[in-house]
Amino acid sequence: MIHVILCDDHAMIRRGIRDTLAEAMDIQVTAEAGSYAEVRDALRTAACDVLVLDINLPGRSGLEVLTSLQETNSPVKVLVVSMFPEDQYAIRCLKAGAKGYLNKAGDPACLITAVRQLAQGRKYVTPVVAQMLVDNLGIPDDTSLHASLSDRELQTLVKIASGKRLSDIAEELMLSPKTVSVYRSRTLEKLKLTNNSELTVYAIRNGLV
Repeated sequence: MIHVILCDDHAMIRRGIRDTLAEAMDIQVTAEAGSYAEVRDALRTAACDVLVLDINLPGRSGLEVLTSLQETNSPVKVLVVSMFPEDQYAIRCLKAGAKGYLNKAGDPACLITAVRQLAQGRKYVTPVVAQMLVDNLGIPDDTSLHASLSDRELQTLVKIASGKRLSDIAEELMLSPKTVSVYRSRTLEKLKLTNNSELTVYAIRNGLV
């Protein structure tokens, strides 16, 4: 039996994933979580071979969950299932330690296949991501300016480009408005931009939103 923990901050999406996995007799969902803190608790108390993880979580992001698991040498395999574009987030997640990446708009049957492959110790990527990996061979990481952003800076960029105010972003990420303002300033500096409008245009042109 493959034991799976689901981590997504939207209960309806967790239900959809759970119902999809329930179609497989060899997969059992042992716990669900909606935040970084909840998934940490779930990993301590429930059996888990594969963690199905969203990137966009309240407070600390899914990328930070990946970092934490890497630092503790956790044997849990992570499948990132996200609404974010594959061409901007898949490789970042794989580099951070994920063993697979799926877009939420993809075929539900692929979810079962991915979980099984990860449980067998293999990686799972879609043909789109596989082609991206091939195309990126030998290309330095700094070919795009946003490659230099930290995970939190990238999060801030995406949320600003999605039309959210700094106060809203601070609440969602469970940070102070001052801290979010610092991330915004660093992002502007690294991208050589001057205001939120330019950030939004940059994000759209680069497929980040």
